[in-house]
Amino acid sequence: MTQTNTVLIVSDRPQLAALLARAVENVVACRCIEPGEPLPAALPAVAVVDVSRNAALARAWVARLHASCIATLQLTNQADAIGRAVSATRTLRADAPRTMVLATLFGLVDSRRTGERPVPGAATAARAENLARVADAMVTRVFEAAGAGRVLTPAEADAGTEVILEAISECGIRTWLEAVERHDQQLYQHSLSVAGYAAAFGTGLGLPRADQMRLARAALLHDLGKAKIPLEILNKPGRLTPAEMAVMQTHPAIGADLLRDQEGFDAQTLQVVRHHHEMLDGSGYPDGLAGAAIPDLVRLVTICDIHSALTERRPYRDRLPHGQAHALMLDMVPRLDADLLRAFERVVLQAIPDAAVA
Repeated sequence: MTQTNTVLIVSDRPQLAALLARAVENVVACRCIEPGEPLPAALPAVAVVDVSRNAALARAWVARLHASCIATLQLTNQADAIGRAVSATRTLRADAPRTMVLATLFGLVDSRRTGERPVPGAATAARAENLARVADAMVTRVFEAAGAGRVLTPAEADAGTEVILEAISECGIRTWLEAVERHDQQLYQHSLSVAGYAAAFGTGLGLPRADQMRLARAALLHDLGKAKIPLEILNKPGRLTPAEMAVMQTHPAIGADLLRDQEGFDAQTLQVVRHHHEMLDGSGYPDGLAGAAIPDLVRLVTICDIHSALTERRPYRDRLPHGQAHALMLDMVPRLDADLLRAFERVVLQAIPDAAVA
């Protein structure tokens, strides 16, 4: 038998297996089979065993895969199996969050690609990289759907948001940014960075989980309108002309209109998408809102958006250190909310070594 760079899911829960396979296929080819089927002739590099109705059959599958030198993730509710590592076999609870399952699974995939032996308790950086890969695939689908005029669903945005919240909780904002920087598409990289900052900001402010979710989701979608901006403007390797900038500045209204035409996106998310370039002194766009007319959620995302943009590498300029970027933003007061800027420095930037502000 030959071994291929694929993932095999052996499951007696077909609906859950299909959902897992859909996420996996964004990164590597995947196939689902039922426990009663034979092992395919083309062996996978990694397998998932999710057989809950027959413990003996689950053990048989793990043994069969181990004998074929296939790295395996077992999802199980058997207490004596949780956390156990047998050669290249990892175990998680059958009800583990999907983000945890995907991160562990992609860790096994990466280990097989590099020839390293899978190690339980993977390094924080590797876990952040795996979660960033999942989030990148999800945000790519959302933006591509928007650009093609296909239906957008809140569930897709929520799935990506949950991955980011998980990554910030487990790995921290610094490690998340390092992982995101390795992804090539600048638009998606920026969206993932802004959402990471927003997740860290909401966590640091002690917001309830539902509010953290709302903030990070809005941040993830804030630039959705850029899916409709011509690529020659969006990807221009230099500064935009006034005419090109006028086109670029249509993206907030376009994004809000895209979401308004769908079902299930809340008014606060639409406000962030439309107004994240508004300034407190009325100098922003597209509506020239000022002061109290700009909601707090918008103010939070605006700070995350500007800080992310200043600290990202662009074709026409180098990135700024976090501390220098924050100092420039303090000079933007009263266009930006001074209290939230100080809070951002205290609860987010303190976790990034070069962010100290004199």
